[in-house]
Amino acid sequence: MSDANAAATPAFRCGHVAIVGRPSVGKSTLLNALVGEKISITSKKPQTTRHRIAGILTRDHAQFVFVDTPGFQTRHRSPMNDRLNRTVRDSLGGVDVVVWVVDAGRIVEADRAVLELVPRGLPVVAALNKIDLVGEKSALLPRLAEVAALRDFAALVPVSAERGTDLDTLEGVIAGLLPESPPLYPVDDVTDRDERFLAAEFIREKIFRQLGDEVPYATTVTIERFVHEGELRRIDATVLVDKASQRAILLGEGGTRMKAIASQARADMERLFGGRVYLEVWIKVKRGWGDSDAALARLGY
Repeated sequence: MSDANAAATPAFRCGHVAIVGRPSVGKSTLLNALVGEKISITSKKPQTTRHRIAGILTRDHAQFVFVDTPGFQTRHRSPMNDRLNRTVRDSLGGVDVVVWVVDAGRIVEADRAVLELVPRGLPVVAALNKIDLVGEKSALLPRLAEVAALRDFAALVPVSAERGTDLDTLEGVIAGLLPESPPLYPVDDVTDRDERFLAAEFIREKIFRQLGDEVPYATTVTIERFVHEGELRRIDATVLVDKASQRAILLGEGGTRMKAIASQARADMERLFGGRVYLEVWIKVKRGWGDSDAALARLGY
């Protein structure tokens, strides 16, 4: 290739992009929509995401390593929430770009608190999510002005992660902010997490979606066995709860609720893993698992 042709060819770009925001603004939905695969669990309840997870998107000109984070909790202190907040802070170290996600309908103090965590030297893109829920588009103008006054942003991009609206615009803006670098991951990779981790997360998501406000936050999921037999995956999982009464709620009458949760989780696993899954799930009472730093560390938090 001649020097002239080399100069005309855009350099490949690659970098880490942290997706941050308060609970319930749609960070995980945005990650999944950008990557094009369901790799981060979602529900209408806040604090569904508990772990740092990267979603990888590779284009001809760039590779994006999107880092999803838990919603930063400013109201309730607990050993679990302290660890989740630490995950958010740690995720901001070593990234190249930050996408600060806010609800296009309203900006609250918790949004500003998350923005204050972002180091001043990093380029920040403000993604105003859920524009599909804003009735009059003219109502976005004062919101854009309100956001613009908070910091010198690299860009302000209104989007709908749920509907995929203007995600190409957001992607283009981020690509221009990434450093020139060869790709960090193989082209076909979509996440840095293994199937064992994803299996536990899919089960936890169904618990969040099927149950009321109390029980999901008192549960966690561990994978006891994950075995490949050709195209079949045999998975044994345990759901830990804090009380015997929560175990009864999770089981449902005759075990019907737990069977439904396992069935839905298995379907998600088979879709992402590309093969059959045989899933067995048990429920175990382990009092205080979420209140002990030692227990949380053993469980990977």
